[in-house]
Amino acid sequence: MAVSAAIFDLDGVIVNTVPFHFRAWKRMFEGYGHKFSMEDYLAKVDGRPRLEGAAAILTELSPEEIEKAGGKKQGYYLELLETEPMEIFESSVMRIKELKERGIKLAAASSSKNAVRILKKINLLEIFDANVSGADFEKGKPDPEIFLTAAARLKVKPEESVVFEDAKSGVQAALNGGFICVAIDRHNNPEALKGADIMVKDLSEITVDQILSLKKGS
Repeated sequence: MAVSAAIFDLDGVIVNTVPFHFRAWKRMFEGYGHKFSMEDYLAKVDGRPRLEGAAAILTELSPEEIEKAGGKKQGYYLELLETEPMEIFESSVMRIKELKERGIKLAAASSSKNAVRILKKINLLEIFDANVSGADFEKGKPDPEIFLTAAARLKVKPEESVVFEDAKSGVQAALNGGFICVAIDRHNNPEALKGADIMVKDLSEITVDQILSLKKGS
């Protein structure tokens, strides 16, 4: 079945908000007396909804306290988002525009509830045919609900859709949903992204023709 849709994660795929997220998580967790490393970030919170990420570290807190902690992290993150410049992965933006020109349906799918705000900031919101953010689904990655929601909004099947992900939980979510998956290994940790149909360091390494020729299990 030919590829007819492309679904892009946002953080780490289109923009590099990882430094912002990491600094916000670290500040919040250390406020509760927990050390927090980049390894912890990649293994326990990257790609997951905020409250799930908070609960993965703050196991001693009640659900109400977890919600409060998540709010603190969000405040720290928004402060960075508004005051510091954001790195954009230009190769990803180029591939998105090329796919659009080829008539491929496009969706942005992010666990972040800040996704629309970020896409507006980088002037990319209007290019997508559908947007799915943290408020649009209940089950976080590695559950495939986020990508299945995007596919439903695009009116396409998972097996004709390519998901672009950089996080372990995101790759697992794509695979669990039956999607073709392109993994972007930004953190030199290929073992975490195994199972993807193809793995690259950056989307400059793969052409649109190669993307459109992908098949499930290829």
